[in-house]
Amino acid sequence: MINRTSQPLTAWFLLWDLGLTAAGWLGAYWVRFRADVFPLYRREVPDFSQYVGNLPLVVLLAFVSYRLAGMYEVHRLRRFREELVAVARGTGLLALVVMATSFVRQAHYESRGVMILFTGGVFVAVVVARRISWSAVRKLRSRGVNQSHALIVGTGRLARQAGRTLRQVSWTGIRTVGYVEDGPGKCPTGLPVVGTIAELPELVEKYHVEHVFIALPLNRYADARRVFDALSQTTVDVRLIADVRALSGLSLTTTTLHGMTIIGLRESPHYGLNVVVKRAMDVVLALVGIVVIAPLLAAIAGLVKLTSPGPVLYRQERCGLNGRTFMMLKFRSLRADAEANGPQMTAVNDPRRTWFGAFLRVTNLDELPQLFNVLMGDMSLVGPRPERPVFVKKFSKSIPNYMARHAVKAGMTGWAQVNGWRGNSSLRKRVQFDLYYITHWNPLFDIRILFLTVWRMLFQKQKHAY
Repeated sequence: MINRTSQPLTAWFLLWDLGLTAAGWLGAYWVRFRADVFPLYRREVPDFSQYVGNLPLVVLLAFVSYRLAGMYEVHRLRRFREELVAVARGTGLLALVVMATSFVRQAHYESRGVMILFTGGVFVAVVVARRISWSAVRKLRSRGVNQSHALIVGTGRLARQAGRTLRQVSWTGIRTVGYVEDGPGKCPTGLPVVGTIAELPELVEKYHVEHVFIALPLNRYADARRVFDALSQTTVDVRLIADVRALSGLSLTTTTLHGMTIIGLRESPHYGLNVVVKRAMDVVLALVGIVVIAPLLAAIAGLVKLTSPGPVLYRQERCGLNGRTFMMLKFRSLRADAEANGPQMTAVNDPRRTWFGAFLRVTNLDELPQLFNVLMGDMSLVGPRPERPVFVKKFSKSIPNYMARHAVKAGMTGWAQVNGWRGNSSLRKRVQFDLYYITHWNPLFDIRILFLTVWRMLFQKQKHAY
């Protein structure tokens, strides 16, 4: 059986988890009934000895709950996000089990306030303790303590990327010995090719290897079977690095269906609660923005009308979520007859601009009416910038993964724009940044982009703004 856990670390975490749980159980009683932090609405105060008497049962239930929640699946590649979810599951399950056992035993002296304090306090304490422990462990590993050895099967692009990644995440304590390849040669990274696939058992024993990473291109996946066969008599940890990133426009997902592993290549991370949170942010912030800048909107509208004949607003068909079209609003910055000869991309010193329109484009103020598009649900505050259908059709044929941008709502601003990739700049770079945003989206990322957008509008010259 492959050993994926570290027994000393598991014992360390278990000791601290149970100790903090016991402290949290008694501390919650003290905060609720002795510290005068919360007013008491009843005269009867449970006797402290009753809580002390239930402490062994609480600790036992904590041990069972934490194990069931996966809090002790300790391995070198475990991320803090996984740790956080596991602790939340464990403390939540513990609270439910404690309340259930109290109900069965008809122990009505336990307070709901104490349970809330206990659950919240234990969750915070365990997370903080684990964060401190992992920080210490990772610092020691990055300095060469508690190292383990790894081999990478393959010498191509994916294998070299795996080698670079393992060097960068030195906190894992995994040190790459070299590469395994049937053909001769040496990787550009400087690590040697130490042997062939057939020699893997001897290499594992010679270099005391604990991890083998299979990093082969798609056309060599038959060799992965040879790796497993070669390592069948060892207990080394084997991981397959799937070479599907080039096929994927969005984040990868994995699902198990009746024992069959399914990898999703084109699934948007914006679903379920994520959609609700993003939409709520859009509505609230767009309403606040409209109210705050209403005088500015009125002033710009008046100046557009005074400086050139034609409508104040310019409505243009753009492609949004799932490629559906909508009419995007902008303050008109070009002459009313600017597209008499058909759609055109803007260019430096575009002769179609009005003098006030040139100012609006440089300052991005022409985009402000899109706040109403956000309220109507056609756009989001942050997302890939929408393009006109005629250009979408053209770019989708020449730019890889271009259509993946439409897996989410188009935005007033985006990660590509705050990094200077806007206007008539590199489309490939713009798509690259847009897909990065889609893959790594979270509410704080949106807030960061909005802050950078406002900051650069006010204090920095905008690239490709014309």
